[in-house]
Amino acid sequence: MTDAVTDQGAQAPARKGKGLVLALVLAILGGGGSFYALYSGLVLAPHGAETHEATPEDAVEPLPEVSFVPVDRIVLPIGAGDAGRYLHFAAQIETPKTYEGEVVHLLPRVSDVLNTYLRAVEPSDLSERTALVRLRAQMLRRVQIVLGEGRVRDLLITEFVIN
Repeated sequence: MTDAVTDQGAQAPARKGKGLVLALVLAILGGGGSFYALYSGLVLAPHGAETHEATPEDAVEPLPEVSFVPVDRIVLPIGAGDAGRYLHFAAQIETPKTYEGEVVHLLPRVSDVLNTYLRAVEPSDLSERTALVRLRAQMLRRVQIVLGEGRVRDLLITEFVIN
């Protein structure tokens, strides 16, 4: 009689283990199937979504008609006294082609605004990591004010060297 009791006790943990493995396999298969259904668009796809094959005309947009106007190079002393450190700055203004002549005509004003702004910058401000991003944003805004709204798309800094 004791043999019959031990045989039933030994089979109970094996059944629990098989059920756990079966539940784990079913959970993995269900998760994988759900992922595929969502990823492929079988479930929760927008209604009326048509498949549209990309053509070369759709994939590439034509480039805008822009022109790059170089700003005269600016060299400024940095710091007080005879420290011997200089900032070398050069940039280009990105403008629509239709306004290129007007931008070239107003370049002396642009150089003046940039020169005045860069002279007012503290040497400690130049050592920060985000200094160039902040300075570029400030200079772009000043150039936009000088040249007028819509005439400047961007200010591209081509040289910013401290030596």
